[in-house]
Amino acid sequence: MGKRAGERRKGPKCVAIVGPFASGKTTLLEALLARTGAIPRQNAVSAGGTVGDNSPEARAHQMSVEATFATTEFMGESITFVDCPGSIEFAFETQPILAACDIAIVVAEPDEKKFPALQLIMRQLDEMGVPRMLFLNKIDRASAGVRDTLKLLQPASTTPLMLRQIPLRQDGIVVGSIDLALERAYIYREHAESTIADIPDDEKAREIEARFSMLEALADHDDGLMEQLLEEIEPPRDAIFDDLSADLRDGAITPVLIGAAEKGNGVLRLLKAIRHDAPDVEATRARLGADGDKPLMQVMKTLHTAHGGKLSIARVLAGQVADGKEVTSSSGASGKVSGLYQMLGKDQNKLASTGEGETVALGKLDAIATGDTLKMGGSVAPLVTLQPPSPVYVAALRPRERKDDVKLSAGLQKLVQEDPSLSMEQNQETGETIISGHGEMHLRVTVERLEGKYQIAIDSHAPQVPYRETIRKSVTQRGRHKKQSGGHGQFGDVVLDIKPLPRGSGFEFTDTITGGVVPKQYIPSVEAGVRDYLRAGPLGFPVVDVGVNLADGSYHTVDSSDMAFQQAARLGMKEGMAACSPVLLEPILRVEIYTPSDTTAKVTALVPQRRGQILGFDGRPGWDGWDVVEAMMPQAEIGNLIVELRSATAGVATYVTRFDHMAELTGRIADDIMNAQGKAA
Repeated sequence: MGKRAGERRKGPKCVAIVGPFASGKTTLLEALLARTGAIPRQNAVSAGGTVGDNSPEARAHQMSVEATFATTEFMGESITFVDCPGSIEFAFETQPILAACDIAIVVAEPDEKKFPALQLIMRQLDEMGVPRMLFLNKIDRASAGVRDTLKLLQPASTTPLMLRQIPLRQDGIVVGSIDLALERAYIYREHAESTIADIPDDEKAREIEARFSMLEALADHDDGLMEQLLEEIEPPRDAIFDDLSADLRDGAITPVLIGAAEKGNGVLRLLKAIRHDAPDVEATRARLGADGDKPLMQVMKTLHTAHGGKLSIARVLAGQVADGKEVTSSSGASGKVSGLYQMLGKDQNKLASTGEGETVALGKLDAIATGDTLKMGGSVAPLVTLQPPSPVYVAALRPRERKDDVKLSAGLQKLVQEDPSLSMEQNQETGETIISGHGEMHLRVTVERLEGKYQIAIDSHAPQVPYRETIRKSVTQRGRHKKQSGGHGQFGDVVLDIKPLPRGSGFEFTDTITGGVVPKQYIPSVEAGVRDYLRAGPLGFPVVDVGVNLADGSYHTVDSSDMAFQQAARLGMKEGMAACSPVLLEPILRVEIYTPSDTTAKVTALVPQRRGQILGFDGRPGWDGWDVVEAMMPQAEIGNLIVELRSATAGVATYVTRFDHMAELTGRIADDIMNAQGKAA
């Protein structure tokens, strides 16, 4: 007992600030920076001008849409705070950041509506093995008791939530906190250091009870402490702090501190807990499985700045890094560091070199990507494998001016580098530029950045659905192309058997020509003509699941040609297909929707409204309190499904899809689609 944690971990630290949307993360960052003197005063997020995400998009939507890095000093030690977006649509931003951080501060508030979002964040921390503290924010607005709030939040965490502080109330208003380890009261002062006070007599019984609960949680991992509690011996204070540090670093507990970031309350105690208890870069190296290579860096984010070019923000896991040095990445790319910077929001402080544990921006490494592991000299294995979630929202983009086509492609490539969860493709069939992401807001912000940062006027719309058509009955049709206009004429004559094939068969061409009625050299031309027609059938869509047999025909020794037989085939298909009872086909997707169990009924009600068919639902494996709903749904109905799902599930539901089959579509919906196709043509 008393030596489990060893000495305090000194040196630079990297701390991720995470939490549900609007829980106060950026406000906490401002408070931390103001308290450490990195900025002259704490700015209100609503008023703009913060060190946190202050982009036009963030201001417009009153939410962080990308991570902000800010390095400061506290009691002589360097700490880089990373303010991460809280919306699930931008959640992937945190994955490469958490990988290289030493600890996460989870900002939560006493609001049960945000419990599902908190559960997702805590699960991610569990999966990545990141130690965490929970900062219970907005404590001045809490109506429920803090222990009742913890009972509400505990199911979101696999590790015990352990109170380190309890609120100090006066006339029902929170005026300070009681530190259970120090057994000391702190009276809040707005944007100033709290005043130390004795614990009021009427609060002592509550403090003793809460402190004993804390010690019991620590005793689960310390037999010596357990014996002392059983024998009613007061444990030494330094041994308690040792247990707090050890259990935090081991991931055995999640300490809970309280405060009100907007007023700067509880911030100094949080800073001291980070300085004393948080693990350091050595523990982070061990968590990532780094083998001791030096220098070694992990890229956490990519930025494209207006004047400084590309910046790769990286954690120095081992060794020293200097400006102008060559680096090699785990992807095989290499480049020379052209500028080394310490970040404070958008501000950059140029450095000549930096040491182990620091978080810095590396300039102009054009071939380096977010998630890469970097080394100076020699090859290096990747320490992190990024796994973006499946996209749930797509949009087609078109510049309003054709001259901006190249500009659009270049701008999108830079945005994809900054945000690896965003993807783009050029649809060869429709010619559309398609972007895919994790929600309507995610793609809206992408368009706003293209228009604001890269000055490209954009039109966006839903991508075209890949409808197809097929036939229901067989016909035999002659196609005859004859043209005489002086000199050689044109002549081609074919008899085609057109028939439906089983769904998913595609297209099949055969011939049963005998006696040379159609010379062999023209048979490929007939097939080419048939294929050309099938690109757009009588309903206006590509034709599938059709078999065509060249059964008969005739030719002219002088006037027949490849082009003549292609045209004859097209004519035969045009006349024959119209008589084959053509029908529209739409793609049907198999959908798996992941939702909290208490909103499953709402989700299952949404599916039939979109012409979907519920296949069933069950508990989501490994996710207590979550279900997976399986359904079949037309691709045309997927569009903004995620918007309704998120609205019904406090913003946390998601889904994955895969193509299942093509299904016939008739009636008014089919008529509307064909009319729209006819007008477009």
